[in-house]
Amino acid sequence: MAITYSPLRFLGRRLAQFLAKPRDSQAHLPTSSPARIASVLRKGDVVLVEGTSRFASAIKYLTQSTWSHGALYIGDHLGPPKDGEEPRLLCDVDINDGVRVIPLSEFSNLHTRICRPVGLSDKEIDALCEFMVSRVGFSYDLKNVFDLARYFIRMPPVPGSMKRKMIQFGSGEPTRAICSTLLAQAFESIHYPILPEIELIEPGTPGGKQARAEILHIRHYSLYAPRDFDTSPFFRIVKPRLELGFDFRSLVWSNDEMPDDPPRE
Repeated sequence: MAITYSPLRFLGRRLAQFLAKPRDSQAHLPTSSPARIASVLRKGDVVLVEGTSRFASAIKYLTQSTWSHGALYIGDHLGPPKDGEEPRLLCDVDINDGVRVIPLSEFSNLHTRICRPVGLSDKEIDALCEFMVSRVGFSYDLKNVFDLARYFIRMPPVPGSMKRKMIQFGSGEPTRAICSTLLAQAFESIHYPILPEIELIEPGTPGGKQARAEILHIRHYSLYAPRDFDTSPFFRIVKPRLELGFDFRSLVWSNDEMPDDPPRE
């Protein structure tokens, strides 16, 4: 049976390949070596990445953030690697490859941040990892590609209050995914909050006193962006240099003196 391809899907694939190409890097240099990062990562950590592609530029513009991509550290969830194979320790969604598992070296030359959920049991962490890896093979939602592409024609002067709404991308089809959307769904599956909306209620009492009740409303997963894991009050920011022991007194500073100013005539 012949497989047919729609012109729109073909165009989306070609556009995705174009957007995924790296640009002249304007990203920050890595602040920790891959070895340091690997030594502090734990299963369930979210690894944020500052990408350098055209696609990453649009994400960073819309979210006004350093971070354009996110992945889940799954550690040994898939078991030991095959002989001679690099361990595949991260699960993410790639614009070309869809949901995949990759080695940590994929992000070795990029600026990263580790965001760690707090208080998860081993069972909950396994459920989180299983949710992600069970989606391996799902394709990237190409509707997102068309939505983002228009920002390379002209960056519109979008008010900050509207940017959040403009990242509500995707077709919503269950076999398609976006990186931050899939991560949000994974944490939602174990009822772990990212950025809940907080509604304050002040009910009256017979004594005239008011009490406040906090109700957490889980946002729709399509509204999440990579930066939300950084700004979330429920994720701890892990910095490898500090985790491994840091003493500023041990730093070696350059003692070279600046040359004297040339004499003025």
